[in-house]
Amino acid sequence: MSRDLSWVLNDVLQIPGARHAILVSADGLLLERSSDIGRDEAETNAAAMSSMQSLSRAVAPFVGGGGGGGGVWRQTLLEYDHGWIFLIAAGSGAYLAASTAPDVDMEAMSFRMQQQVGALGRAMSAAPRQSTLSGS
Repeated sequence: MSRDLSWVLNDVLQIPGARHAILVSADGLLLERSSDIGRDEAETNAAAMSSMQSLSRAVAPFVGGGGGGGGVWRQTLLEYDHGWIFLIAAGSGAYLAASTAPDVDMEAMSFRMQQQVGALGRAMSAAPRQSTLSGS
């Protein structure tokens, strides 16, 4: 069964300056896109975001932090002339990416994305079934 998760992405875009959002699988497949980005553009960017998160994880030791490791990757933030790209983990094997204008409130954007990842996790998990067996 396919779930419509566009509500997660469209909610991220409520932050002033947010432009597009995509949900990406670890292997670079587009899982969902916000309503304002075309499928072809979203698929191209999904593949790129998968590579970005892989590179980000690979350079984690560069951060240091003692114990010979750099810790766990949490977020990648890329700056361009005309805006920012935010990339965060969105559960096991999925990533949430968003593009924004240069003047976006970065803290608000990051916080909203974290909130939506939490909501996405709750939406994707099903409550355990209750047993209806009776002792007869």
